[in-house]
Amino acid sequence: MSDLFQISRILGLAALSFGVAIILTPLWTHFLIKWRLGKQIRTEGAPVFSKLHRKKEGTPTMGGLLIWLTVFLLAIIFWGLSKLGFDSLISDLNFLNRSQTLLPLGALVASALVGVADDLLGIRRIGPNGGGLKMRHRILVYTLIAIFGAWWFFTKLEWSTVHIPFIGNFDIGLWYILIFIFVLVATAFSVNETDGLDGLAGGVLLSCFGAYGVIAYSQGHYDLAAFCGVILGALLAFLWFNIFPARFFMGDTGAMSLGITLGIIAMLTNQFLLLPIIGLVLVAESFSVILQMISKKLFGRKIFASTPIHHHFEAKGWPETKITMRFWIISSIGAILGLILAFLDRFYL
Repeated sequence: MSDLFQISRILGLAALSFGVAIILTPLWTHFLIKWRLGKQIRTEGAPVFSKLHRKKEGTPTMGGLLIWLTVFLLAIIFWGLSKLGFDSLISDLNFLNRSQTLLPLGALVASALVGVADDLLGIRRIGPNGGGLKMRHRILVYTLIAIFGAWWFFTKLEWSTVHIPFIGNFDIGLWYILIFIFVLVATAFSVNETDGLDGLAGGVLLSCFGAYGVIAYSQGHYDLAAFCGVILGALLAFLWFNIFPARFFMGDTGAMSLGITLGIIAMLTNQFLLLPIIGLVLVAESFSVILQMISKKLFGRKIFASTPIHHHFEAKGWPETKITMRFWIISSIGAILGLILAFLDRFYL
């Protein structure tokens, strides 16, 4: 297939994904409101956050379901139609591929379902600190998903090689499994930390998935690029309703699943070392939390007014929309720098 066809295919799938998610939104919003599935604002141990976001309590959550459900539906529908022997155009829209998209799709859905359970516990205030799974239980569950992904890479795809930009490829054997697990779990929780302002996580993820979609395309992984395109289309539809003032929030079902999926795509393209640059905002959000915890433990004082860092700026009086837009800009710059490094790496090697 020509490059022009592949680009048209990817853009077409992205547009279709946007349309499907837009159509599903009123149905899902009605369901969330009818059953009062609204965000509960925690108060324990987070006085600054509670004060800043008390007015948002009751806003429907689990809006991220629209993203992963749209991706799953399109993947299954076009895969099924291709197996039924429909004409080549319909078959060409199938982007479900064992070596490229089966694992990220499976991990997306599996981690999303865990997120649904966590969100529901939070809504009903079941669990510690106002509801939800305990942190150690969350880490355990998502680590298990990451372990399965690592096993799939290592045994099914026979993958144990890491790429260091501008240096080359290195077979690291079983160490690959540990790196894989770390990348997925760290990315998932970083996205979850970023999901704290209207439109923030969605906009940052647009840049990240867009960058990795381009990298996948440049490597000839067209189904993986199409998969990224479908996520982008659904993300755009989600953002249409999630920008300030948000009609609904992403929830763990969206943030954790998209984080896991982004980590897998970074590993599939073998450019995970560019993830801290492409996901610059994600790194900043997580590091602010880590630094705050270390400072409080060692010195008994806080570095930031509140964490993650977007709450610090909020506490300093920055309007929510200003923080979101500036973080979007930073994320876009990080994505562009990551793409430049990826292209230069291919050119010089």
